Amino acid sequence: MALEIESEDVLRLIMQYLKEHNLTSSLKTLQSESKVCLDTVDNLDNLSSDINHGRWESVLPQVSGLALPLNTLVALYEQVVLELLEMREGELARELLRTAEPFAKLKVENPERFLKLEHWVKRACSGGGTSLDPRDLYAAGNSREKRRAEVADAVLAEASVVAPSRLLALLGQALKWQQLQGQLPPRGTGGKYDLFRGAQRARRRDEEERPPRKLAGQIKFGKDSRPESARFSPDGLSLASGGADGFIELYDPDSCRLRKDLEYQAKDELMMHDTAVLCQGFSRDGEHLATGSADGKLKIWKVSTGQCLRRFESAHGKGITCAAFSHDGSQVLTTSFDQTVRIHGLKSGRTLKEFRGHGAFVNAACFTADGARIVSGAADGEVKVWDAKTMECLVTFRPRQAAIRAQAGGTGLGDVGGMSLAGMEAAVHTIVPMPGSSEHLLVATRSTTAYLITQQGAVVKSFSLDASGTGAVAGGDFTCACASPRGRWVFVASDDGKVHCFNAETGEIERTLAVGAGEVSGMTHHPHRNLLATFGKDGMLKLWKA
Repeated sequence: MALEIESEDVLRLIMQYLKEHNLTSSLKTLQSESKVCLDTVDNLDNLSSDINHGRWESVLPQVSGLALPLNTLVALYEQVVLELLEMREGELARELLRTAEPFAKLKVENPERFLKLEHWVKRACSGGGTSLDPRDLYAAGNSREKRRAEVADAVLAEASVVAPSRLLALLGQALKWQQLQGQLPPRGTGGKYDLFRGAQRARRRDEEERPPRKLAGQIKFGKDSRPESARFSPDGLSLASGGADGFIELYDPDSCRLRKDLEYQAKDELMMHDTAVLCQGFSRDGEHLATGSADGKLKIWKVSTGQCLRRFESAHGKGITCAAFSHDGSQVLTTSFDQTVRIHGLKSGRTLKEFRGHGAFVNAACFTADGARIVSGAADGEVKVWDAKTMECLVTFRPRQAAIRAQAGGTGLGDVGGMSLAGMEAAVHTIVPMPGSSEHLLVATRSTTAYLITQQGAVVKSFSLDASGTGAVAGGDFTCACASPRGRWVFVASDDGKVHCFNAETGEIERTLAVGAGEVSGMTHHPHRNLLATFGKDGMLKLWKA
């Protein structure tokens, strides 16, 4: 049975925090707007002693945060007035009688009692403080000490004591529980926790985007395995790798070591598939990881515990080539060698939609910035834009042909200048949203050119090894691509083991980096640091820094 937490209790936790940190104005405003009182005191014994000894300058601030019944409040303030009269402080007693809220209510609900108090105050003021006998203030058999004791008993019956710093204590207990459940790294692993966002703070953030220049570290795989996919987590604290042996591992990008602060990895209980992990994608909050394998299976993992939350045994009939979460994290988009694009629901555990129309392997797909459309690319060079709700194909185009037509000044779909465009297309292997733009996409093909395109298929810019147009290409065909987090750089890897860094604004090559002896199979960029991860046929996952 789930415990219910009253909203008033949450407000009281905040009020106690404000009180303990001397934020009195904020405390009064919160109490006034919420109509909720803190209703606690620091120490009952101290409050009792203050009342019984008539230390009213200490008592009144303490009871201001208590939700006392009117009778108790009136008895308390009445005793304060009586003792002021005893001390010949008639003017002060009159001011309190006029301004204190309990007396305003007493005047309405019990006017006779109020008039009696007012009469005594007038006598004290008119007689210069000498015409009033203190013995007249208390009824027969009553006394100041007895009245104080009665007031103390009435107030203490309504008051309670709460341990100090309850808000911080509860937060600490919650974090400890999450730590025990594997949802947080244990103590001693470094880094600061962002309580508001619910994630560990990123340890570093590079202010200026710069292309990588040198090797920062590398991760070696076993002789029977090699990396088939890799992704940085959104917080940048993990680099997830998917191997040919089916294992999924999370590494620390700084040390290039397996994250043993994750309990399941420390126990060698790794996330895994039965076959090679060809693709993966994190949810936007970084809590979940989607992985697709060569046998067409899709799995959804809880990153903090390594638990498999959903398993789609027949997500596709053949290997899954791409996996991406929807913006709200409720669905996963996948592509496959079976020539289809599909959407799977995490709540239902079922395949919700299938987009058919490609005539070759579908290698890549992504949601547009607003989530309303899906863009997919296939091995025959064709790119399709779909309506995510109706599954209707809105636009079909081929990037290379679109670029040639744009250069020729044409907009039609036919041949250009008598030259047939058939067979002039290369396989699309990368489609990713371009950072900083809601309309543009980075599309890379198995050629020496990548493209910045619109959702309508218009080529905005080309990133080519043959920028001069002479045909003298110094490099191999592109195999994968990605962009820097803020979209300043476009990185494209080729089959000759190089990564080419293009200036996204000018389209010119700024730097070429040799990252391996063979083909670069995949590449991913850190979400907020100048750190690039590459992997290829050499069986190494390498990190490069600026």
